[in-house]
Amino acid sequence: MEWIAAEKERLDRFLCRQFPQASRAKVAAHVQAGFVTVDGVVATKAGTQLKPGMSITADPIADTAPHPLIPVPMDLEIRFEDEHLLVVDKPRGLAVHPANSLTGTTLVHGLLARSHSLSTFAGEWRPGIVHRLDKETTGLLIVAKSDQAHAKLAALVQKREIQRRYVAVVNGDLPNPRFTIDAPLARHPRNPLLRAVVPGGKAARTHIQQLKRINSGLLVACRLESGRTHQIRVHLAHFGWPVIGDDLYAPPKLQPGPMQLHAASLQFVHPLTGEPVRIFAAPPTDFLGRDDVTQEGVDGWE
Repeated sequence: MEWIAAEKERLDRFLCRQFPQASRAKVAAHVQAGFVTVDGVVATKAGTQLKPGMSITADPIADTAPHPLIPVPMDLEIRFEDEHLLVVDKPRGLAVHPANSLTGTTLVHGLLARSHSLSTFAGEWRPGIVHRLDKETTGLLIVAKSDQAHAKLAALVQKREIQRRYVAVVNGDLPNPRFTIDAPLARHPRNPLLRAVVPGGKAARTHIQQLKRINSGLLVACRLESGRTHQIRVHLAHFGWPVIGDDLYAPPKLQPGPMQLHAASLQFVHPLTGEPVRIFAAPPTDFLGRDDVTQEGVDGWE
């Protein structure tokens, strides 16, 4: 669920109006569990002060909490790790964290089985999770090991100082080899589970670079300037280049098979060591343009 603040007020007071069936204490617990974001950053304090124009998102407040987080051993691909953070290559079909509507095994369960040191900054149900990927999207995800690292990484996300690049296989022909989509996004007016380009929505910019024409479609690289829900998928589909395998936004004939979207590259300055971090992960074997994806192709453009 998503709203725009109209006036100055505390976050918990705002949420109590949106969820009148929930007590103030339950709203506070919902915030502390990491189910609420303000301007794209997880809010951990119910008393957070809102200002006009701030965007607030929240999972619905259910009558019961998600099931306890029990570690589940997984064979996870770790692409970078030090004492402060790690970067995991998330496999397809695995949600990042539990939610009120999702109580199955998630990436968080696997991370807990691997590491006893994960931040609690984003709430007890999202240990270590700095940002998210859709369930069917593969690729690189940053995980914080301490609250200090998490707070600094969240600040980098908010200031857009973490560069995230994706590769996708799309259907159709692009207007230019390189261009930018600048189109605001909001919940779909007829389906709250979807996002859509909506005038007056939250600002969203995606930079697109054509890489290669392949037999199954067009291989493109995408650089996020903002990080809205389903941003790349909605932007590409809205303007006529849907991601192949996208079962939400592509036409039915393009939906069968795995979604062809992969978070291939991360670049940022380590918030605690000051060292530059640059990580690349090749797409999985079921990615149609896998052999044509290189780090130079993904990162070698602005």
